[in-house]
Amino acid sequence: MSRDRTIYLPLGGAGEIGMNAYVYGYGPQDAERLIVVDLGVTFPDMDTTPGVDLILPDIRWLEERRDRIEAIFITHAHEDHVGAVGHLWERLRAPVHARAFTAHHARRKLEEQGFDPETVTVAEPYPAVVEAGPFRVSFVPISHSIPESSGLLIETPDARVVHSGDFKIDESPVVGEAFDKSLWARVGEGGVDALICDSTNVFSEHPGRSETTVGPAIEELMRAAPGLVCATTFASNIARLKTLAEAGVRAGRSVCLLGRAMRRMVEAGTLTGVLKDFPSTVSPEEAAHIPRENLLLIVTGSQGERRAASAQLANGRYLGLELKEGDTFLFSSKTIPGNERGVIKIMNQLSEKGVEVVDDSGGKYHVSGHANRPDLEEMHRLVHPKALIPNHGEHRHLREHVKLGEAAGIPGTLAVNGTMVSLSGGLPSVVGYVETGRTYLDGKVQIGAMDGIVRDRIRMALNGHVTVTLIIDEDGEPLGDPWCEIMGLPETGVSNGALVEVLENALAGWMQRAEAKVLRDDAVLEKDLRILTRRTAENEIGKKPEVTVVVSRLS
Repeated sequence: MSRDRTIYLPLGGAGEIGMNAYVYGYGPQDAERLIVVDLGVTFPDMDTTPGVDLILPDIRWLEERRDRIEAIFITHAHEDHVGAVGHLWERLRAPVHARAFTAHHARRKLEEQGFDPETVTVAEPYPAVVEAGPFRVSFVPISHSIPESSGLLIETPDARVVHSGDFKIDESPVVGEAFDKSLWARVGEGGVDALICDSTNVFSEHPGRSETTVGPAIEELMRAAPGLVCATTFASNIARLKTLAEAGVRAGRSVCLLGRAMRRMVEAGTLTGVLKDFPSTVSPEEAAHIPRENLLLIVTGSQGERRAASAQLANGRYLGLELKEGDTFLFSSKTIPGNERGVIKIMNQLSEKGVEVVDDSGGKYHVSGHANRPDLEEMHRLVHPKALIPNHGEHRHLREHVKLGEAAGIPGTLAVNGTMVSLSGGLPSVVGYVETGRTYLDGKVQIGAMDGIVRDRIRMALNGHVTVTLIIDEDGEPLGDPWCEIMGLPETGVSNGALVEVLENALAGWMQRAEAKVLRDDAVLEKDLRILTRRTAENEIGKKPEVTVVVSRLS
C-alpha cells in the first residue's frame, strides 16, 4: 500500500466567514507537496480590533514548509479570498494562478506591495489544466456575485476533489458566466472523492434567486422616487452595479459612481472583458448640475464603512454632492453580521436629513451570491461526491451542512481551521491538527494576535491611561514629587478634587515613606507606584486605569 496521501487543511474560512485560506497536499506524511487555495482577509471592528487595518490568516505552518509549495490558486476576486495575496506572498514565494478578472486584482495587490505582478499567471477555464507538481488543477466556471468565479477540480494520483469556492446557482447572472448544470454534472461523472463546499446559506430554505429578478423592482423604485436616488451595494458585485445603472437609465436618470473601489471594479471588469455595455456615467462635477429627479448616485459603503461614500454623504457632503429631504437611499445589499451598528448609524443620519431609506428587509432589492439550502442539495446531486466537507461558514453552518449531506446519504466530515483531513483510502478522516489563528495588519506592520498590542489598546480604551513620571537625582533621592498625566479619564472624582491632584498627593505621601532600597530598585519602584496609582484611581473614579511609570535617574 502506498504511503502517499492527499490531505486537506483549512487555515482560514472554516468555522468563520471570511479570511479564506486552504491547503491541499499530496505525498508521504510530513513531506507532502502543497498547493494553497485562496489567501483572503477579514475586516476589523472597533470593539474587538481597534485601529487594525486588516485581519490576515496565520500562515506560519505554511511558511515553515515554503519549499514544498507548488502554487497558489485564487478562486475569485472577493477580498476574503484574494485580499491577503500582496501581504503574504513574500513569505510563500509561490506562483499564483487565477482567471483573468481575478488575476487583474491579484497583480494589483502584489504591485502595491512592491512585488512583481507577473508572478500571477492567467488560467484558462475547464477543461484546461494547470499542472503543479503532483497536482492537476482546473478552474471550473461557477456563478457568484463577482465575475469569473471558479470552483476547482483538484486531481492527485490517488484522489479527485472538487473545491466549490463561493457559488450560487444562477443561470442568468447579468454579468459573468451562468451556472452550467451540465458542465458540473460532467465534472462529477469522473468520480469525486470529496466535495469541499460553500456553506454560507445552508439555513436559507428557499431556492436562490437570479440576479435578473431584482432589476424590475429597482427600476420601479427609481421611477417612483421624487428626488435624487442614491444606491449602495458591494463594490465587487459588478452585476448589481450594472443592474442598478441600467434601471436608473430606464427610469430617466444619469448615473454617477462614487467611491474608488466601485470605479476600480468597473474599470477592471471593462479591461478584462467581463463587463460589457455598462451605461455611460457622469462625473461628480457634472452630477452637481443635473436635476435631482434625473440623477442616480451609486456609492460605496453598503456595510457602514466609516470612510466610504455612503458615510460621507450621511455626514454631510461628498465631492460637492449632498442628500436632501425628499431623496431616496437604497441599500441593495445584505448587512454582514457584525456590521449592523455602522449601517444603522448611517440609516439614522440619512433619516434625520429627511431622506427616505429603503433596505432589503422585504427581499425585493438584493439576491445573495451564495447557494441556499436547495441549491446546495442540487450541487450535491450534480457532483455526486463520495464524501462532503463543508467550508466557508461558521461552525453552526458547517455542522448543518454535514447533516444536510448525511440526510442524502453523503458522509460528512466537520473540519474547522487547523484540522488536517486525509482524502485518501476511502472516506475522509481527521489525521492531525495544526495551530492556526489570525495576524493583524496594523498600519504598515503585521502583528500577531497574541502579541498583546490590540489587547493593550482595548484595555486603554476601556480603562483610560495614567502616566506617572518621577526623577531621581545623583544621590538616589527623589527630585520633587511624582507628577501625573491622564488620558481618557474624568478630571474630577468622588472627592470633588482634581483627579491628577488626588493621584499626585497619594504618590507623594508614599514617596515620603519609601525605604532607600525601594528607591534604588527601578522595577520595584515602578511596580509599587503602578499599584498605588490604580488603587487610588479606583477609589476616586471607580476605574483601574492602565498606568505607565517613567523613572528618570540623573547621572
